[in-house]
Amino acid sequence: MKIALGADHGGFELKEKIKTHLLKKGYEILDLGTNSTASVDYPKFGHAVGHAVVNKDADYGIVVCGTGIGISISANKVPGVRAALCTNTTMVKLTREHNDANVLAMGGRIIGDVLALEMVDIFLNTQFDGGRHLNRINAIEKI
Repeated sequence: MKIALGADHGGFELKEKIKTHLLKKGYEILDLGTNSTASVDYPKFGHAVGHAVVNKDADYGIVVCGTGIGISISANKVPGVRAALCTNTTMVKLTREHNDANVLAMGGRIIGDVLALEMVDIFLNTQFDGGRHLNRINAIEKI
């Protein structure tokens, strides 16, 4: 499975920890930047990850900025992206089961490393429930 990663300067350090974690688990990584803590604009990275997922260059995406808010908004501007900003494991589990989220967004200044890695694992290992939720996803896609 290939995972697209993207972050701005506020999410760079957490992105790097996520990348190491995923590589150890055997995932293929598409790192779309940034590559340091130097100030950059998050929209570029949210947009890049969103396009990678929609274009099937990656199976899922993970984006990180300081709060996760801006980069999730940016990723969601790409038609077909369902980026979910999550702050706990319950949110991650439910967004995969109910919303079929294809991009996980987190705040590097909000989420601790241990929790973030647990959330990543849940995101990548939880299946969409389908059923009544599929109608809702289809309605979102029509917007």
